[in-house]
Amino acid sequence: MTLSVDRIAMALLLIACLALAGRNWLHDHPGDNPWAPLALDEAPGWATSRKLAALRTDLATCHAFLARSGLPDDRRPATGAGACRREDRMALTIPGASLSPHHPESTCGVDAALAWWLRHGVQPQAQAMFGSQVVRIEHLGTVNCRRIGNGDTGAWSEHATGNAIDVSAFVLANGRRIEVRRDWKGGVNDAAFLHVVRDEACKSFSTVLSPDYNAAHADHLHLDQANRVAGWKACH
Repeated sequence: MTLSVDRIAMALLLIACLALAGRNWLHDHPGDNPWAPLALDEAPGWATSRKLAALRTDLATCHAFLARSGLPDDRRPATGAGACRREDRMALTIPGASLSPHHPESTCGVDAALAWWLRHGVQPQAQAMFGSQVVRIEHLGTVNCRRIGNGDTGAWSEHATGNAIDVSAFVLANGRRIEVRRDWKGGVNDAAFLHVVRDEACKSFSTVLSPDYNAAHADHLHLDQANRVAGWKACH
């Protein structure tokens, strides 16, 4: 009987030690901890994709991410009407690089995804491939009250509510400019960079469309935070 009690006590002690070790490990690896709020400076882990997805479906969670990460949160009053009503409206900024043209407006989900993409996707690839950081991202716009394909009928574009951005080029600190239209099938390094940052964008955006998708995207990477159905993802 005493032996059984001792075994139970040892088992409980072992479980407690394992639980404590697991708790400490999760604390040191927030990217693998589904309960840890997402922050920009944490290393990505298996739970990161789920936490990034929450930023485009939960506005309060998205703004909390910006605050926790020390990112600007320049909210603007709602505007527009009908399918182009923009309730989630803010000035778009990203840490460590400028946007050109300056001061576009978008949604919190796009802002957060851009910041994550730049920190964990674009900058590491630029440093590894060119030994330089991206200092400017050029784009073709965020807000455009129109339907997909500019038609008179059909689904509304995510641009109608500013929930998208079309990235056309990257400018590095060393002066190198990598352009989607010119370089997607251009020099080996430039083309490789564009393809890999497209793939990296798929980790934080719900929809990514590149020149591989169709001719309409020959000069840009379309990035949006559509939430058409649960778990929606498109990466082309």
